Amino acid sequence: MVDLSQLNPRQREAAKYIDGPLLVLAGAGSGKTSVITRKIAYLIGSCGIKPHHIAAVTFTNKAAREMKERVGSLVGKGGAKGLTVSTFHNLGLNIIRFENKSAGYKPGFSILDQDDCKGIIRDVMHREHGDDGDMIELVQNAISNLKNDLIEPQAAINMAQSPQEMLIAQTYEVYQRMLKAYNAVDFDDLIMVPTLLFMKHEEVLSRWQKKIRYLLVDEYQDTNTSQYELVKMLVGNRTGLTVVGDDDQSIYAWRGAKPENLSLLKKDFPTLKLVKLEQNYRSTGLILNAANKVIDNNPHEFEKKLWSDKGYGDQIRILKCRNDEVESERIATEIVERRMRYGCGYKDFAVLYRGNHQSRAIEMKLQAYQVPYKLSGGQSFFGRNEIKDIMGYLRLLINPSDDAAFLRIINTPRREIGPTTIEKLSEYAAMRGISMMSATTEMGLEQVLMPKAVDRLRRFGHWLENITKNAYTDDPVAAIKEMISDIDYEGYLLQNSGTPNQAERRMKNVWFLIDSINKMVDQAEEVGDELTIEDAVGKLILRDMMEQQEQEDETDQVQLMTLHASKGLEFPHVYIMGMEEELMPHRNSIEADTIEEERRLMYVGITRAKQTLALTYAGKRRQYGEAVSTTHSRFLDELPSDDITWEGRDEASAEEQKQRGQETLSSLRNMLSDF
Repeated sequence: MVDLSQLNPRQREAAKYIDGPLLVLAGAGSGKTSVITRKIAYLIGSCGIKPHHIAAVTFTNKAAREMKERVGSLVGKGGAKGLTVSTFHNLGLNIIRFENKSAGYKPGFSILDQDDCKGIIRDVMHREHGDDGDMIELVQNAISNLKNDLIEPQAAINMAQSPQEMLIAQTYEVYQRMLKAYNAVDFDDLIMVPTLLFMKHEEVLSRWQKKIRYLLVDEYQDTNTSQYELVKMLVGNRTGLTVVGDDDQSIYAWRGAKPENLSLLKKDFPTLKLVKLEQNYRSTGLILNAANKVIDNNPHEFEKKLWSDKGYGDQIRILKCRNDEVESERIATEIVERRMRYGCGYKDFAVLYRGNHQSRAIEMKLQAYQVPYKLSGGQSFFGRNEIKDIMGYLRLLINPSDDAAFLRIINTPRREIGPTTIEKLSEYAAMRGISMMSATTEMGLEQVLMPKAVDRLRRFGHWLENITKNAYTDDPVAAIKEMISDIDYEGYLLQNSGTPNQAERRMKNVWFLIDSINKMVDQAEEVGDELTIEDAVGKLILRDMMEQQEQEDETDQVQLMTLHASKGLEFPHVYIMGMEEELMPHRNSIEADTIEEERRLMYVGITRAKQTLALTYAGKRRQYGEAVSTTHSRFLDELPSDDITWEGRDEASAEEQKQRGQETLSSLRNMLSDF
């Protein structure tokens, strides 16, 4: 039997209910993960459902991993064998792998990342519409939205009502045809393909319904149309469904999430039971009261009120600063002072903001005070396009069968090898059962391609063959430098960067990568080892993976992140900076009248704080080199007046603020002199 005694009455009710479909409306910090994991353990241990007939889906690998570990500790060693706990996309990938023939794919299909897909779209638009690249991002986003809404290319063409919509639909049609030719899928296909497969093949759906007899879905407010349909079909007419969500934390409309999917559940599952989790285990009473008051200004399908038994806590502070530099200075000095005075760690502090560009000012101030910080959501070194390009070449050097690498670099820089050529090369390679790189040297290619196209492919193939030979038999670093010189990658960056300075920075990254390989070779020689190019590139790929893992590092650093990135996290002390109209809420949201989502983002920010919360804004902010007067955010006026204190609102308090800043610095000097 599974012990549910640690759950509160509402949590226990949700964990034990198995008589029909269930919606658990879980407020921020209400212990939803405990409910999901204990419910899975209850299904296995008390209801006799075999683990391999249970699936739980969520949105991040980290959440899935934590969930699986917690279930394992609850049911004991081997008790969770066969249980599926994964992201939506991993579940979709497994379905396509298992049903690849019905889905129209060959075994070993590739998953292309966003940049690879952008390259294909760029080539399609250049060939079909003579586009110079201005619309690529818009078209890529539009195709993603069409896929999320389960709209296939022909349907998109039929629906098009303007020249732009027709261009998008026609690009989508050719793009999808090319993905099929490459035996590849993109990220959105991982949901769309299984969903359409279930709609069109009853026997496939029946097989998966028999396999998954109980389905649990986390963060349901973040589902899009295709994810909703996938869930609905997997459950069918049965009762084995528990979804957990919070419409007040739906902040991803820009990537297709539909909070109204929570409301649709009542229509599609008429016997749906609702359990509300309103006790918050994270924050003080004043913080929760503020969150409740702000979100009350949004319309609601389901009403709920967060409460806590942690006492009222400190008042919420609203700090008006003279300008954006003073704002960053205030936050940085307060963090240093509080750490010194109260002995808390740097990792106890989080600074949240609406857009990544806002991090620069606070970064500079934290550096000035030698405060360690971690910037979440910043681009990884290996995530940069120039590094992915060169790594594509290096991957192909050590593995000529890497078709994804081939597709990335065949036209980077442009070699006048068009989409039709690549499509026919891919079809020929698939027919022969060989890689695309190997296919470039085959005589039979002349039967399917024009002589010019064959010549360009062969010249590329022979050139890379020579580079590979030099890399393995001679100096690998010299061979790689020769390769970069041959393709004039520096010239390519100059043509494809916004400014010469940006091109120079990107080229420096490339030389840093090459220098890393050089150092590896030198270090190996120093200890009498011989390092092959294969070993060096393998180590770089491993370093990339390690870098991604280090993003979960828990060393003592102040956390800097966007409000979007903060969802699901919690910190003792939170600062939300830039609380001004056109920043928070964002100008785009004001113009598009989507303030409700911005308010939900504000709610998410407030509920990250456990003990203290400070909201800051600047009286003047620099824009394009000019200091512009600001208006404080409307959300500040929605906070309960009894629970907040304003600082720096009038000139007198601005002087007090300056004096307080000097006192803080003086206090810090005194503290430091005691060490």
